[in-house]
Amino acid sequence: MRMTPIQAFLAGGGTDGAGRTLATVLAFDDDRIEAVHDFIQWCFPLEQASRAVPGAPVLTPAEADSIRRDPAAREGLRAALARMRRFYADTDRWLAPHDHNHLRITRILTAIRDLLGEAEAQDFYAFATARNAGAGSPINPASLAFWAAAVGRS
Repeated sequence: MRMTPIQAFLAGGGTDGAGRTLATVLAFDDDRIEAVHDFIQWCFPLEQASRAVPGAPVLTPAEADSIRRDPAAREGLRAALARMRRFYADTDRWLAPHDHNHLRITRILTAIRDLLGEAEAQDFYAFATARNAGAGSPINPASLAFWAAAVGRS
Protein backbone atom coordinates (compact mmCIF):
# COMPACT_ATOMS: atom_id res chain seq x y z
CA MET A 1 0.00 0.00 0.00
CA ARG A 2 1.25 3.47 -0.92
CA MET A 3 1.84 5.90 1.95
CA THR A 4 -0.06 9.15 2.09
CA PRO A 5 1.98 12.37 2.37
CA ILE A 6 1.26 12.75 6.10
CA GLN A 7 2.23 9.16 6.88
CA ALA A 8 5.37 9.41 4.71
CA PHE A 9 6.38 12.62 6.50
CA LEU A 10 5.93 11.05 9.94
CA ALA A 11 7.74 7.89 8.87
CA GLY A 12 10.73 9.96 7.78
CA GLY A 13 10.45 9.33 4.04
CA GLY A 14 8.43 12.33 2.92
CA THR A 15 8.29 16.09 3.17
CA ASP A 16 5.78 18.58 4.49
CA GLY A 17 4.12 21.28 2.40
CA ALA A 18 7.26 23.44 2.60
CA GLY A 19 9.55 20.59 1.47
CA ARG A 20 10.99 19.86 4.91
CA THR A 21 11.60 16.37 6.27
CA LEU A 22 10.64 15.40 9.80
CA ALA A 23 14.36 15.36 10.69
CA THR A 24 14.66 18.97 9.52
CA VAL A 25 11.69 20.04 11.65
CA LEU A 26 12.97 18.14 14.69
CA ALA A 27 16.28 20.01 14.34
CA PHE A 28 14.59 23.44 14.60
CA ASP A 29 15.90 25.47 17.51
CA ASP A 30 13.40 26.87 20.00
CA ASP A 31 13.21 30.27 18.29
CA ARG A 32 12.34 28.63 14.98
CA ILE A 33 9.71 26.42 16.61
CA GLU A 34 8.17 29.55 18.10
CA ALA A 35 8.26 31.51 14.83
CA VAL A 36 7.30 28.91 12.22
CA HIS A 37 3.59 28.11 12.12
CA ASP A 38 3.16 25.60 9.30
CA PHE A 39 4.91 22.51 10.68
CA ILE A 40 2.70 21.57 13.61
CA GLN A 41 -0.15 20.38 11.36
CA TRP A 42 2.23 17.87 9.75
CA CYS A 43 3.75 16.66 13.01
CA PHE A 44 0.38 16.36 14.74
CA PRO A 45 -2.28 15.84 12.07
CA LEU A 46 -5.98 16.07 12.87
CA GLU A 47 -9.20 15.20 11.09
CA GLN A 48 -10.23 18.87 11.38
CA ALA A 49 -8.92 21.63 9.12
CA SER A 50 -6.57 24.17 10.66
CA ARG A 51 -8.00 27.66 10.96
CA ALA A 52 -4.51 29.05 11.58
CA VAL A 53 -2.88 27.58 8.47
CA PRO A 54 -5.28 27.28 5.52
CA GLY A 55 -4.29 24.45 3.20
CA ALA A 56 -2.60 22.44 5.94
CA PRO A 57 -3.19 18.71 5.61
CA VAL A 58 -6.33 17.17 7.06
CA LEU A 59 -6.08 13.59 8.28
CA THR A 60 -8.62 11.13 6.90
CA PRO A 61 -9.84 8.19 9.01
CA ALA A 62 -8.01 5.81 6.64
CA GLU A 63 -4.76 7.77 7.04
CA ALA A 64 -5.14 7.74 10.81
CA ASP A 65 -5.57 3.98 10.74
CA SER A 66 -2.49 3.59 8.52
CA ILE A 67 -0.40 5.73 10.88
CA ARG A 68 -1.57 3.71 13.90
CA ARG A 69 -0.38 0.51 12.16
CA ASP A 70 2.95 1.94 10.92
CA PRO A 71 5.76 1.61 13.49
CA ALA A 72 7.95 4.15 11.65
CA ALA A 73 5.18 6.77 11.55
CA ARG A 74 4.40 6.19 15.23
CA GLU A 75 8.08 6.63 16.12
CA GLY A 76 8.18 9.83 14.07
CA LEU A 77 5.15 11.07 15.96
CA ARG A 78 6.84 10.20 19.26
CA ALA A 79 9.98 12.06 18.15
CA ALA A 80 7.88 15.13 17.33
CA LEU A 81 6.20 14.85 20.73
CA ALA A 82 9.58 14.63 22.46
CA ARG A 83 10.81 17.72 20.60
CA MET A 84 7.73 19.74 21.53
CA ARG A 85 7.95 18.57 25.13
CA ARG A 86 11.55 19.77 25.22
CA PHE A 87 10.44 23.11 23.72
CA TYR A 88 7.76 23.56 26.39
CA ALA A 89 10.17 22.49 29.15
CA ASP A 90 12.89 24.90 28.03
CA THR A 91 10.80 27.98 27.23
CA ASP A 92 8.43 30.06 29.32
CA ARG A 93 6.85 32.54 26.90
CA TRP A 94 3.84 30.24 26.39
CA LEU A 95 3.12 30.39 30.12
CA ALA A 96 0.86 33.42 29.68
CA PRO A 97 -2.89 34.01 29.75
CA HIS A 98 -3.13 33.88 25.94
CA ASP A 99 -0.58 32.42 23.53
CA HIS A 100 -0.72 30.59 20.20
CA ASN A 101 1.06 27.67 21.85
CA HIS A 102 -2.11 26.89 23.79
CA LEU A 103 -3.75 25.95 20.46
CA ARG A 104 -0.68 23.92 19.55
CA ILE A 105 -0.93 22.00 22.81
CA THR A 106 -4.61 21.24 22.16
CA ARG A 107 -3.62 19.94 18.70
CA ILE A 108 -0.78 17.85 20.13
CA LEU A 109 -3.01 16.30 22.80
CA THR A 110 -5.75 15.51 20.29
CA ALA A 111 -3.39 13.95 17.74
CA ILE A 112 -1.49 11.94 20.33
CA ARG A 113 -4.68 10.60 21.87
CA ASP A 114 -5.99 9.60 18.44
CA LEU A 115 -2.80 8.19 16.96
CA LEU A 116 -0.72 6.93 19.90
CA GLY A 117 -3.27 6.38 22.62
CA GLU A 118 -4.70 7.77 25.79
CA ALA A 119 -1.71 7.03 28.05
CA GLU A 120 0.72 9.11 26.00
CA ALA A 121 -1.79 11.95 25.71
CA GLN A 122 -2.41 11.88 29.47
CA ASP A 123 1.34 11.99 30.09
CA PHE A 124 1.77 15.11 27.93
CA TYR A 125 -1.31 16.69 29.54
CA ALA A 126 0.18 16.09 32.99
CA PHE A 127 3.45 17.65 31.86
CA ALA A 128 1.80 20.77 30.37
CA THR A 129 -0.51 21.34 33.32
CA ALA A 130 2.36 20.84 35.79
CA ARG A 131 4.40 23.48 33.93
CA ASN A 132 1.42 25.83 34.16
CA ALA A 133 1.00 25.16 37.89
CA GLY A 134 4.71 25.62 38.50
CA ALA A 135 4.54 29.04 36.82
CA GLY A 136 1.70 30.20 39.07
CA SER A 137 -1.15 29.07 36.78
CA PRO A 138 -1.08 31.94 34.26
CA ILE A 139 -2.88 30.06 31.46
CA ASN A 140 -6.52 31.02 30.97
CA PRO A 141 -9.25 28.58 32.05
CA ALA A 142 -10.62 28.21 28.50
CA SER A 143 -7.30 26.89 27.18
CA LEU A 144 -7.04 24.50 30.11
CA ALA A 145 -10.58 23.29 29.41
CA PHE A 146 -9.68 22.61 25.77
CA TRP A 147 -6.67 20.59 26.92
CA ALA A 148 -8.80 18.61 29.33
CA ALA A 149 -11.39 17.93 26.64
CA ALA A 150 -8.66 16.78 24.25
CA VAL A 151 -7.72 14.00 26.66
CA GLY A 152 -11.28 13.19 27.69
CA ARG A 153 -11.26 14.90 31.08
CA SER A 154 -14.24 17.17 30.54
